[in-house]
Amino acid sequence: MAAETTSQITHRRVLKIAVPIVISNATVPILGAVDTGVVGQLGEAAPIGAVGIGAIIIASLYWFFGFLRMGTTGLTGQALGAGRMDEVTALLTRAILIGAVGGLAILSLQVPLFWAAFQVSPASAEVEGLARGYMAIRVWSAPAAIAIFGITGWLIAQERTRAVLVLQLWMNGLNVGLDLWFVLGLGWGVNGVAFATFLAEWSGLALALWLCRETFTTPAWRDWARVFDKTRLRRMLLVNVDILIRSLMLMGIFVSFLFLGADFGDVTLAANQILLQFIEITAYALDGFAFAAEALVGQAVGKASVERLRRSIGVASVWALLGTLLLSLAFWLWGAAIVDLMAKSVEVRAEARDYLNYMLLVPVLGVASWMLDGIFIGATRTADMRNMSILSTGAFVIAVSVLVPIYGNHGLWIAFLFSFVARAVTLGARYPALERATAAGAL
Repeated sequence: MAAETTSQITHRRVLKIAVPIVISNATVPILGAVDTGVVGQLGEAAPIGAVGIGAIIIASLYWFFGFLRMGTTGLTGQALGAGRMDEVTALLTRAILIGAVGGLAILSLQVPLFWAAFQVSPASAEVEGLARGYMAIRVWSAPAAIAIFGITGWLIAQERTRAVLVLQLWMNGLNVGLDLWFVLGLGWGVNGVAFATFLAEWSGLALALWLCRETFTTPAWRDWARVFDKTRLRRMLLVNVDILIRSLMLMGIFVSFLFLGADFGDVTLAANQILLQFIEITAYALDGFAFAAEALVGQAVGKASVERLRRSIGVASVWALLGTLLLSLAFWLWGAAIVDLMAKSVEVRAEARDYLNYMLLVPVLGVASWMLDGIFIGATRTADMRNMSILSTGAFVIAVSVLVPIYGNHGLWIAFLFSFVARAVTLGARYPALERATAAGAL
């Protein structure tokens, strides 16, 4: 890896990082479709609803620790760029330990957490009972699932995204195979889906540790004085808390968008939900280039090289912009067909088409904010990310207050897209400070 980090920042290098992430991300919705499809073969509505609600609740609890992936990527990239290999190794150990502690916390608090979740999202007695059984199984893989966040971030920082792809393909492939066996073969129903994911996540952790096996041959991984060094732990804590606050702000925008859309009726709510899938597709497709920026920017910052920083951002952004143009073109050509595929209701189709033009703007208006997120994560300028996310959330609230009373759901979509622009503008305003800190070696 030492030779790789001193090589030039080339288009080939960026694609080597980004493409496996894009392919990896493409497997995520496939797994969700299979989970739903296998229980759908049972011929009842309740199991489908139970898997849907249970999966969302568990995913939300795990998502709370999503900061571990981003924070680990930035810190590891900087340590790697600075040539501090003992710290690179220690960061892997810290990430795994944080994952274990976070998972154990969820396990110990599962009863009140599940109770609170069903207070927010009530369901019928049958669905809730099945969902509780599903979650009671899934929750026992929490330590594995959260530790994988940290290991994934560690691998990305070292440009080992092929390993991330292998890990994702293994977990999702095993999950699909076990789904089919447990549910359709053995007749385990909803619990079969849960057991399949439980086994896939623990086997995924085993594979992730195997992919890092060379690291565990050195004594640095158990250098407990370094692993538990108060200064380094404090920095990791601050970085992760900032990212958590930033993520909560962005989640608040998405949740508010859904809740406000519900005020316009079921048809509009359904149309908005369908169109949000276009945003999910865009984010998955462009994530690879943002991840490339995280890894390369982190290394540039570790080297205190503004030249490498600019080159990393420039090359990654070229490919992100190309992806943006291709996505907008695809939405223009096939957007209506995708809507028709996702909705059978004539009313929902017609409503969704009324707002389809906004989807053409999503990649164009969103790419800068997503790339800047990757840049600031790699540089661990997380306080800026936290503060600018608060400002962009405030801008969204103001835009909603002004536009929704006048333009209804159109106003809601404009405000939603405006939040991407606000985040890009505010982060962009902080970029010169990032360069100054990089030159001074102060990050």
